[in-house]
Amino acid sequence: MKTVPPRFEILLVAEFTESDEGPPTAANALRSALVEATGETGASGYPRYAGNGMEADIDPETRTVEALLIDGYEVDYGLSVRVVDAPAV
Repeated sequence: MKTVPPRFEILLVAEFTESDEGPPTAANALRSALVEATGETGASGYPRYAGNGMEADIDPETRTVEALLIDGYEVDYGLSVRVVDAPAV
């Protein structure tokens, strides 16, 4: 059985463009949240993470967000999400 990381940081950013100079950080994200594994599996079949108003199904291997709610709402078009390692606690 594969190990599920206990936490990630989710960064809500403006749409990705080719001119982006590097990966986004919490400092330049529109919103960020530290999310913890809930122990549940989402409808997507991937582990569910939640915290700070965000709830997401995340593929831990590829860090792809398969489903996301922010304050109970879906993300608007033109925004995208990045998943990064959670800062050391």
